[in-house]
Amino acid sequence: MKKSIGIFPKQFGFFPYIFLIYVLFPINYLLGETGTKQIIGFGLVLLFLITYRQLYFTTGKREFTYWLTVQMLIILIFSCFYDLNHIFLGFFPANFIGYYREKVKFKRAFYSLIAVLLAPFVYHFVIGNIHFTKDILYFVPFLIIMFISPFGIRSMNRRMELEQKLEKANQHIEELVKREERVRIARDLHDTLGHTLSLLTLKSQLVQRLVAVDIDRARKEAKEMEVTSRTALKQVRELVSDMRTITIAEELLQVQQILRAAEITYEYNGSSDFSHIPPVTQNIVSMCIREAATNVVKHSKATHCTISISQSTEKMDITIHDDGMGIEKNKLFGNGLRGMEERLALIDGGLGLKNHHGTMLKIIVPIIKKAEQRGAIV
Repeated sequence: MKKSIGIFPKQFGFFPYIFLIYVLFPINYLLGETGTKQIIGFGLVLLFLITYRQLYFTTGKREFTYWLTVQMLIILIFSCFYDLNHIFLGFFPANFIGYYREKVKFKRAFYSLIAVLLAPFVYHFVIGNIHFTKDILYFVPFLIIMFISPFGIRSMNRRMELEQKLEKANQHIEELVKREERVRIARDLHDTLGHTLSLLTLKSQLVQRLVAVDIDRARKEAKEMEVTSRTALKQVRELVSDMRTITIAEELLQVQQILRAAEITYEYNGSSDFSHIPPVTQNIVSMCIREAATNVVKHSKATHCTISISQSTEKMDITIHDDGMGIEKNKLFGNGLRGMEERLALIDGGLGLKNHHGTMLKIIVPIIKKAEQRGAIV
């Protein structure tokens, strides 16, 4: 497929064509000239059009300054040796100077423009072609506009660049949000469905052992497996629709079931009232308790687990202690514990893990008081 070469870059739209109206002034003037002066004049107009086109295609490149210099020299020649009215061509370089990003280059080009636009007045005044009050003052409003234009164009270009950067940043944020959402779903699957399936596995193993010795209890455990599987199905549905908020009290009951199914005795010390804890904090703490309980079942080889929760006005301390084999120093933080750390970081919480007659996990979460409780005025 062949590439189509446009007169001007597409991103500039119709704007470059509008400026071509100013080129009609020198063309109209040259129609009244004759001989060599006319030929040179039309040659300069053609070169001017080439510089005009090239400046659009070399924006931000080295060649940009070269073409801009040629364009300003043509304006200087036209204004000095043809007609002073050609000074209106100064709108062209005034526009392009605003495309300089570097401050030093912008200043140099701007001062050059001032010199190019004022030099013809000095030249014509010296040779006596113009009168100061009568002729020069006529051009003053147009000169002021030309001198202001580079700053306006530069400001507009910078704003457009910032908008492009903002658009890119927003796209990047969208990608990060999508990635975070995928990570969140993966964690929720691990923390909800994964743990529920672990419970079902433990219960199925228990049922296999009980079938031969205690058929009634085996039926009871099988019934509980059915309830748990239905709960798992519900969790999946809730996960698809939205993130399920789990209270600490609900999670403690779930943990008790998991530990009991694994034949680990369970003891809880602490308050049962968590109504003053924000839902988001409860959800994250619940996930962490579940992760800790699952780790006890999977890795500790413990026979007893104690969970203690103490609350003060400023923080909540959660301790999960088992009497198992402890944890190796080189395996202190696996993926599960790293996930817990990341979740707790969202609510400025933290955790610590150590061996103490088994494994002891301690979680500390700050409690943020509600404004009305502090008597604050919103």
